[in-house]
Amino acid sequence: MGQGVLTAGFTRVEGELQAEGVPLSRIAEAAGTPAFVYSAGLIRERYRALDSALAAVPHRVHYTLKANSSRAILRLLHGLGCRADVVSGGELHRARLAGFAGDEIIFGGVGKSEDELREALHAGVAMLNVESEAEVRAIGRIAAETGLAARVSLRVNPEVTVEAAHHYIKTGERGHKFGIPIDDALHVARVAASLPGVTLVGLDMHLGSMLSQVEPYRAGAERLAQLCREVRAAGITTLRHLDLGGGLSVRYADERPLDPAEFAAAVVPIVQATGLELIVEPGRFIVGNAGLLLTRVLYRKHSGGKEYAIADAGMTELLRPSYYHAYHRIEAVRPVAGTGRLDVVGPVCESGDFLALERTMDDPAPGDLLAVFDAGAYGYVMASNYNSRRRPAEVLVDGDRFAVVTARESYDDLVAREVDQPDWRP
Repeated sequence: MGQGVLTAGFTRVEGELQAEGVPLSRIAEAAGTPAFVYSAGLIRERYRALDSALAAVPHRVHYTLKANSSRAILRLLHGLGCRADVVSGGELHRARLAGFAGDEIIFGGVGKSEDELREALHAGVAMLNVESEAEVRAIGRIAAETGLAARVSLRVNPEVTVEAAHHYIKTGERGHKFGIPIDDALHVARVAASLPGVTLVGLDMHLGSMLSQVEPYRAGAERLAQLCREVRAAGITTLRHLDLGGGLSVRYADERPLDPAEFAAAVVPIVQATGLELIVEPGRFIVGNAGLLLTRVLYRKHSGGKEYAIADAGMTELLRPSYYHAYHRIEAVRPVAGTGRLDVVGPVCESGDFLALERTMDDPAPGDLLAVFDAGAYGYVMASNYNSRRRPAEVLVDGDRFAVVTARESYDDLVAREVDQPDWRP
């Protein structure tokens, strides 16, 4: 059997995979498949490791909801003292329902609607990470109309070259849609400082995702620190925060995870010199390795000289293999005889519906359970109803107990928003 290096939080007991103290077969029996399964213990461990690494400087950890916005996970993190980073009105709503106060939330995103800006101001968010002069001016107008105070942070594109597994997850290089070009940032800072009702409280960057080297963070932090000096020299004295974003890498295969202590050693001295509070916005780092997708093999098939395992999960549950060509380790939950070279595909009517291609792995039979590892980030949040498939259940495991924290959708859920008798209008 190809066990590899087992993800922490998921171990084998007498050959069978367990999530903490619960056999995955027990979860499949109770919750059905496909289902996402998360380890509460590993989530706590990852949060505390990063929080502890940054202890030398005043700091705040704002978990990025776009990685995994399950309310059960949000409540778990909030209970640890974590704060939230959201990029839509829907995520703001989720964060508030999970217990986050307005001043514990950062609202980012390159294309916030006016409705979302109003919602953020009414919620009293800690700050809006703004990405253009036009957005700053829109916030100023809405603040004047509503009489609400607006705290803003400038998301700057530091134009730092990074190495990442896919070009879609680079966001801090020259020419990307994200952020204010660094050459324009001082001008936008002056605009923000000139608007009644708007207070410039921070400078922000986000370089991308799955970054395993500290040098881009160091270079980006130095550019933000230099911008901080220029902003202060312009007479703006309201800066309180330096936000270095997220993007710390995790291991899917043979990647080198970025050690929080190494990250801290690179950026903390730079932040300390500014006298500002450090903010980080991790997502994948906290939840990526803490989840797996549990799926059952429906059929085996031989076609065109290839072997297929057809599972009940596919691109509608985990889009990353198809969209990013991402690798996720796959193992049989219970021991099986031998290994094979096969494609693990799903039931969706698309040739791009697969979880693994030409993979040498455990050779499962119909009915066997498979664990698709490291699916805690960008799994359920990217799931879809394509082919009118129901989105799966989510299960949280904590020690020797587990709970379904998101019920599997029903067929009625799929059509609940559709109108049987349209209200036709001229």
